[in-house]
Amino acid sequence: MSDALDLFEAVVRVAKNIGRPSAAEKSGVHPFDERNIHSEITLVALKLFDDGYYAQATFEAFKLIENRVKTISGLEETGFGLMMNAFNESGPKIQLNALATTSDKDEQKGFRHMFAGSTAGIRNPRGHDIRNDPIDLCLDHLSVASVLLRVLEARKGPPETHVAEASRTDQRDQQPGIAGLKSDNRP
Repeated sequence: MSDALDLFEAVVRVAKNIGRPSAAEKSGVHPFDERNIHSEITLVALKLFDDGYYAQATFEAFKLIENRVKTISGLEETGFGLMMNAFNESGPKIQLNALATTSDKDEQKGFRHMFAGSTAGIRNPRGHDIRNDPIDLCLDHLSVASVLLRVLEARKGPPETHVAEASRTDQRDQQPGIAGLKSDNRP
C-alpha cells in the first residue's frame, strides 16, 4: 500500500506543475543560483528541491550543518545542546573570531543562538513532523543554512586540520563520490 501511495504522491507532484514553467525556466536561472545557495547544500538538497520536497531539502541542509558542527567540535551531542556548547562564547569548541573585544564576544554569542535557534526552529520540526513547505520558505531556509555554513568555514578555530577531517566525514555521510569539491564550486 505504501508503494502505491508513494507513486501517487510522485504523480501528483509532477502533475500539479504540468503546463507551468519552473522557476528556472521563467528566469533562466535556478533559484539556488539566484539565492547563492552554498554548493555543499546544493549537493544534499537540489534533487529534493527540484522534485518539490521542500521541507526535506531544508531538513537535509540543516542536518549537514549539524554533522559539520559535530565533527569540527568533537562533541557527541545533537541539536540545540550541541550548538549551545560548540559556540559557547567562554571556551568555545568552535571559535568564530578572536574573542578579543566585546563586539567579538557578542558576535560569537549571536551566532551561537542563530545555530541553536535554527536547529530548534527550522531543522527539528521537519525531522519530527510531516511538513509541506512552500518553495519560498524553503529558499529562505536554505539561504540561512548557507550563511551558517559560510560562517563555519570562516571561523578562527579549531585549526585547519579539523576542517579536512570534517569535510571527509561529511562527504562520506552525505553522498558518495563528491570528494575533491571545493565549497563554492558547483557540480
